[in-house]
Amino acid sequence: HPGRGFFSPASFLKIEWACLWWAYFLFLAYAFFMTTMNPHEHLAALSREASLIGSSASLLGWDQEVLLPEGGRTYRGEQLALLARLAHERMAGSAMSDAIAQAEAASAGLDPLGDDAVNLRELRRTHERKRLLPVELVEEEARLQSEGQAVWAKARKASDFDQFAPVLERIVDLLRRKAECYGIPDGGEPWDALAEDYEPGCTAKEVDAVFGPLEVRLRELVAKLTSAEQSPCDAFNRVVFDRSAQETFVRRMAEGIGFDFNRGRLDTSTHPFCSGTHCGDVRLTTRFHDDNILDALGSTLHECGHGIYEQGLRSDAIGLPVGDSISLGIHESQSRMWENQVGRSASFWEWATPLAHDILGDNARSFDAKALFGAANVVAPGYIRVEADEATYNLHIIIRFGLERQMLKGELAVQDLPEAWNARYRELLGIEVKDDAH
Repeated sequence: HPGRGFFSPASFLKIEWACLWWAYFLFLAYAFFMTTMNPHEHLAALSREASLIGSSASLLGWDQEVLLPEGGRTYRGEQLALLARLAHERMAGSAMSDAIAQAEAASAGLDPLGDDAVNLRELRRTHERKRLLPVELVEEEARLQSEGQAVWAKARKASDFDQFAPVLERIVDLLRRKAECYGIPDGGEPWDALAEDYEPGCTAKEVDAVFGPLEVRLRELVAKLTSAEQSPCDAFNRVVFDRSAQETFVRRMAEGIGFDFNRGRLDTSTHPFCSGTHCGDVRLTTRFHDDNILDALGSTLHECGHGIYEQGLRSDAIGLPVGDSISLGIHESQSRMWENQVGRSASFWEWATPLAHDILGDNARSFDAKALFGAANVVAPGYIRVEADEATYNLHIIIRFGLERQMLKGELAVQDLPEAWNARYRELLGIEVKDDAH
């Protein structure tokens, strides 16, 4: 009823003015709050804001692999691209530059290992690297990652590399451009520039110096183990177990080694991974087969290693460098430790066997702890990295490392990748790759 009572134009005008005054008041209060913070507190606030955006993108990425309907994938790429741009602008922008400069000016006398000094040092490093990347490239990468993951899953299911090759070519091209933006170090290569985001200071030459001798020794070890007159029996891995029982079993194993389900969850995906937003929200995924239960268990223990590390980070430092993981190498050391040093040990199976009997039922009760320990330590070269035994796993890594170096340097075309891949699996693991899915 325009013109009468509360709904009159004059009343609306009063409401608009009141809203404007409240907005102005809130702005002044925010500005006052920001000016009362010291430079290091102000820098931390900006870091937390950028982290909030990045963690929101991480949650959308988890949803894409676990729950997203097929029809939502294209729009999800746009959502992730926008968040990537916003996070990039927060971390690379002038406000962060000014905050870092002010914090550096007020850094005299700081303990170099104290929170403020560590945050300042790491944010300066991250800020300088982010500034080297055009925002358009950052958006393109987020969009392409989302698209590529979906195309890969379809191509894998269809066992058709040609479906995936075009998007992989675009990914390789983007990563080369990204490496050029960062700047390839003297005497280095594109891999070095990209690895800096995951393992600071690591170079391809240093990794190659480790992998070269390791490859020789592992091949000798695998040949010795696979030709031995006696070896463990893998009969347990050929038993069919009900899917719900498998899920209950691996969840119980995760709880047993310390993963806190009050601050995390376990779901299924095509490829197991660990994600989440902070130490109070850690998302794991695994995968199941009708048989091969030790693959589900190994994948779960591996991702639990990542998850336990994430849950162990400081809850009072969420969004700050001191509350983040130190490097991908340390992260992977935790996942591999729980998967191999713990999950393949005799003492682990002495604890786990009674639980396997109770949860998995009659089909498991004919296997004692010694048999399950043996089944967990069978060495048999295979096609799939996440299903690999402890002795052959690193050969899968060595193969991937070499091929990605060649692609980034332009020495290997994407279309030639299957042939090169198959040749290396024949050379290092002694197996013939039978189709694209493998």
